Amino acid sequence: MSDSTNIIESVKEYYGKKLQTSDDLKTGACMTPSKQMTKPMKEALSAVHDEVLSKYYGCGLVIPEKVERACVLDLGSGSGRDCYALSKLVGQEGSVIGLDMTDEQLEVARKYIDYHTQKFGYSVPNVEFVKGYIEKITEAGVKENSIDIIISNCVINLSPDKKAVLREAYKVLKEGGELYFSDVYCDRDLPDSARKHEVLWGECISGALWWEDLLSLAKEVGFSQPRLVTATPVPVERADFKQVLGDARFVSVTYRLFKLPSALQPTRQVIYNGEIPGYEGELKFDHQQTFKNGEAVSVDKEMSTILSVSRFKDEFDFQPVSSGSSCCVPAVEVKIDPFVYMAQLDSKGELLSPACCVSTTDKCC
Repeated sequence: MSDSTNIIESVKEYYGKKLQTSDDLKTGACMTPSKQMTKPMKEALSAVHDEVLSKYYGCGLVIPEKVERACVLDLGSGSGRDCYALSKLVGQEGSVIGLDMTDEQLEVARKYIDYHTQKFGYSVPNVEFVKGYIEKITEAGVKENSIDIIISNCVINLSPDKKAVLREAYKVLKEGGELYFSDVYCDRDLPDSARKHEVLWGECISGALWWEDLLSLAKEVGFSQPRLVTATPVPVERADFKQVLGDARFVSVTYRLFKLPSALQPTRQVIYNGEIPGYEGELKFDHQQTFKNGEAVSVDKEMSTILSVSRFKDEFDFQPVSSGSSCCVPAVEVKIDPFVYMAQLDSKGELLSPACCVSTTDKCC
C-alpha cells in the first residue's frame, strides 16, 4: 500500500477501534478549547445526546455565525456532535451533511437522527451522514456548488493529502461559501520520524501542517486569504512523544476561507446592522476585524467582496468610501504567525485555556 493509504487505514483503525471515548486520548490536541459562546450555541450543544458527546474528538468550536437556513457540510463528522448542534441552529429549512470514513463513528451518529429530530421539534430530519473520504467529497455524492458552509474540526490534519481536501471543498462550495475549520498546526516542518508515528498522527499532531503551508495551499486552490479567528496552545506532555517531536510547538487554530468571484468589489464603508442572533452588539469576524453595530468601517476589496457575496450580505449596509478619506483603502495584511498571536494574547491575559469539554457532563465548552 502507498504511504497515503497506510495513513488513512491507520486513522480509521484509531478512531474506529482504539478510541472508545475522549478519555482514551493520549494528548490534548483533540479537545475543545474554551471559548465565549452565544446563548443559541450553548443551547444547541447542550441538546446533543450524551453518547455522541462522549465520542467527540475535535480541537475547536466550529460553529460560525448566521447559519439559519444554510446547507452545511461537516468534513470528518465523527459521532456527529457538531452536526447535531448545527442541525438545531440551521432550523428545519436548513440542512446538515456529515461526511466520515469510519463505520463505527457513523453508526453512532446515525443512531440518534430520530432522537434529535424529535428533540428539535422537526417534522423530518434535516441531517444525514454519508460515508466517504474528505479528499473525495464529490465521489461521496456531494454536488458541486451546493454548500453554503463547510466546517471541519481537527480532521484535515489527519489527511495525507491536504491540498486535495481543500480542492474538493472549493468545488462543492457555492460562490460566497465559506470553509470554517479548526485544525492543529506546527511551527516547523516535522521530521519523517514524527510523520510516521501512528499514535501522534491519530492524535492530530504528526499530520499538522507548518502554518505557513496552509496559506500557500489556500492560494493555490483559489480561496481567499485564510483569516485567523482563534488560536490556542496544544500541549504535548508525554516524554516519549517529546523525544519524537523535539522542540516542535503546536497550536489549534480556527481559520475562515471564502470562495470568491474573480472580480472583487471596490473598497467601501460597511455598517453592521446588529441583527445576527447572539451578535447584536458586535460581530468579531476574525482576530483583527470587529464590526460594531451601527459603526461605519472602511474595508479593503477582499473584505468588501466577502461581505457582499456571502451569507452576510443582508447584515451590512454598503456605502462608498467618503470623499474626505484617502482615495483607496489599503489591503489588510491578514497573515499572522499564530504562535506570535498567542504570545500577544498571553501578554494581555486573554489566552484561552488549552482544553475543556472532554466529558459527557461538561457540555458548556
